[in-house]
Formats: sequence, structure tokens, C-alpha cells
Amino acid sequence: MNNRPKVQKLPKQPLAVIAYETIVRKIICLEYQPSQHLEENQLVEELGIGRTPIREALVRLHGEKMVESHPKKGVIVRPITLQNTKAMFESMNIIEIGLVNIAVNKDCSNFINKMKSTNEDVLKAIQANDVFGLVEANHEFHMNFARCSQNEFLVRAVGDIRTEAKRLSYLSYDNIIDPKKPIEAHYELIFQEHEKIIDALWDKDEAGLKKLIKEHILTFRQRIIVFMTS
Repeated sequence: MNNRPKVQKLPKQPLAVIAYETIVRKIICLEYQPSQHLEENQLVEELGIGRTPIREALVRLHGEKMVESHPKKGVIVRPITLQNTKAMFESMNIIEIGLVNIAVNKDCSNFINKMKSTNEDVLKAIQANDVFGLVEANHEFHMNFARCSQNEFLVRAVGDIRTEAKRLSYLSYDNIIDPKKPIEAHYELIFQEHEKIIDALWDKDEAGLKKLIKEHILTFRQRIIVFMTS
């Protein structure tokens, strides 16, 4: 009699999801460069996935503004420009600092616990030197902060901004921007700033939390400005 436990097979991901996740990772990690033309036949050959899933993935990416369609160029990776970057940081400041007014007046203990968990993921990614994992964990941390507002419109707005920020986050985490400061010191700063944000939110310290959010965004912004202008 065979007493071996049955191994439960996990359902396979649809090919369109696999295509989407693969292309997203390559865009965020800058394997697909800003303004690079994404030719359908090349993607089919490179990813080993059929044309229909590739098209479905590109439609989804277009909706998330990760790619753009141009009459003569076809589909290209959304460019990173100084104008777009400036607009992104302006929006991030207004919305995420504004979120504080709502979050401190809500019972958001569940989302605070999720912020703690995702910041542990940040630390694990740092320890594993996993830059892409760090970008994803940082994104989820800020999305959980947005969810503290319990306002679907604000969550959606933060999602749009933070998705736009992913490639810039990768640039920030994967490059020695200030030779006087080791990249490890920057990683530690991000983790510690997250911890302070969690504490201030838990204490419902509105003024302190606004100050921390502003400083946290400024840390990110200054690194990107130095990188883009160097």
C-alpha cells in the first residue's frame, strides 16, 4: 500500500499573466530600456509564449501606462523624462501627505500590521541583495499605507503613482549615486524610515507622520535628481 502523501499541484498561471509578469520585470529592471520598441514577434521568440498572450499582456501594460502605442513606432516602453518625473514627485507629495489627514482618523490597525509585514519583506530583500524584490516590497509597503485611508479613489491614485515610480526605485536601489555613502546605508535608511512611519501612524501623530512622509519622498527624489543630472 502506498502511504506517501499526495502532492497538491498548484494551478498553472495563465500564459497572459506569465507574459505580463515577465515583461513587467524586464521593464522595471531596465532590461527593456525606456523608449525601447517592443516588437511582437521578438517577444514571442524571446519569452517562448504565443502571440495572443503577448498581446493581452501588452494591452494590460498599456492600461497601466508601462508602455505606449505610437503610429510609426508601435509599442514602446514608456520613456522616463524629467517632466514626467517632476510631475510624479509633485503628485506623490500632495496625495501621500494628504492621506495622513484621513489615515490618522481611521481604525487602520489591520493595514499597519501589513505595513510591518511588508517592511520585513524589505529587510529580507536587502539581506538577499534582491533589488527587484526590494522594489516590489517597497511598492507594497506604500500601497498598504494608502489602504489605511480606506478610500478606493486615493488607493487607485497612489497605485498609479507608485507604479510609475518602480523603475526609478530600481535606479535608486541598484546604483551607487553618492560615492561617499554606501548603497547599504541607503537601504538601511529606507527600512528605518518605514519603521518610523509605522510608529507615527500607530500613535496617530499627524504632524510627525506628515514630516516623515515628506522626508521619505525627499530622500527618493534627491537620489533620482542626482542620477538624472549626473
